[in-house]
Amino acid sequence: MHPADLGIREASRLLRARALSASELVQACLQRIGERDGRHSFDGDAASINAFVRVYDEDALAAARDLPPPDDAAPLRGIPIGLKDLYAGAGKPLTASSRILQERPQRDCAVWAGLKRAGMILLGHLHTHEFAAGGTTDQVGNPWALERSAGGSSGGSAAALAACMLPAATGTDTAGSLRIPSAFCGTSAFKPTRGLLSTRGLVPLAFSLDHPGPMARSIEDCAALLAALVPLRASALRLKGARLALSPRADVRPLDADTAAGLQATLDALRRAGAQIVEAPRVAAPLDVFDDYGLVLHADIDSWHRRFADRRSEYRPSLREWVERAAAPGASAQDYAAAQARRIALAEAWDDAFDEARLDALVEPTVPSVAWRRGEGYAHAGSDLDLIAFTHYWNWAETPVAALPVGLGAASGLPVGVSLIGRRGRDAELLALAAQLQRELGVPRLGARP
Repeated sequence: MHPADLGIREASRLLRARALSASELVQACLQRIGERDGRHSFDGDAASINAFVRVYDEDALAAARDLPPPDDAAPLRGIPIGLKDLYAGAGKPLTASSRILQERPQRDCAVWAGLKRAGMILLGHLHTHEFAAGGTTDQVGNPWALERSAGGSSGGSAAALAACMLPAATGTDTAGSLRIPSAFCGTSAFKPTRGLLSTRGLVPLAFSLDHPGPMARSIEDCAALLAALVPLRASALRLKGARLALSPRADVRPLDADTAAGLQATLDALRRAGAQIVEAPRVAAPLDVFDDYGLVLHADIDSWHRRFADRRSEYRPSLREWVERAAAPGASAQDYAAAQARRIALAEAWDDAFDEARLDALVEPTVPSVAWRRGEGYAHAGSDLDLIAFTHYWNWAETPVAALPVGLGAASGLPVGVSLIGRRGRDAELLALAAQLQRELGVPRLGARP
């Protein structure tokens, strides 16, 4: 197997055995980026994946040189990673895939600082939808079909993983931005319980809704990244005997044929593994929070983007619309506080519902369809709202969510995604269930590409 095709755990085993060096692994990933990513540009082009904004090849090779192999205390030492272009790296440019931001932070963001302490090697920054304000990243091509969207806003991360340019990446999620690109690209992601990972040093979209999280080709690799950042107790929870339910929100949008078949295949796989599919719990909370969510999102966007009030012409059209909409007179401070109070009550109601039903996870489609065609995400604000139909609710509820591929759609040949939603604070248990489900479903792989 080509070293760039290795996942985190596979690469770590070879590094520990000294069958592969960190320098060889980094060089293989850099070679793969050169072969597959195409021309790196702000707007992208039809012939390129364009996952990377910037590649730090010399720095990565220098970091890998003479690095000792990993051990039990540092299992991620020597593993290459890419950071979404919202993550501060000391001395590295930070641009949020935008012409309006040109920063060079003096300190690492909290998540990258933790991963760097674990011995990971930074390959570069990966494209996001401009300032993470959308469910597409249309300057990035989907490796499964370049004319399709890689999803967003962490589209560069998912595309780089799917094309086997690196084994690990980071993303952020405000309304689905870890999960949507993972569904479109056939990769995996984990949105932790709100607050489990620090947002310090991240360029925000909405500071009270943002969730940083790990991305990889497998859930087990996502778990390895998360475990390097926070203590995760081992979970003995098994699919056999676990209690799962189809989400009561699973019908908020019609599903295309491939997504509907993928959801059914997931339920079938869970039953084969011995899980109990029980009735969805009754929850003392609304199943539609779009008005409150939008109120908070707009207020948070406005609070940060006011600094660029005299430079709005430099935004892409869709973000300019979002920022102008957010800045328009609207909700009062009292309205904002009331919405946040309702949010707290909703999250607590879901805690109660999980506990009373003895529920381990909900099952839900990640997005209503396979990957869209590229080109619509930057035209107008809200042109991609269908993509967050399922996902945004769980940012509001602050629950952990594991997003993983089901396989390839029979009609489209494109990846189909599904999500498992867990109770707040039970991230380790949810990761264990999702990893077992993934062993039942498998992980789709691109064929060898020049």
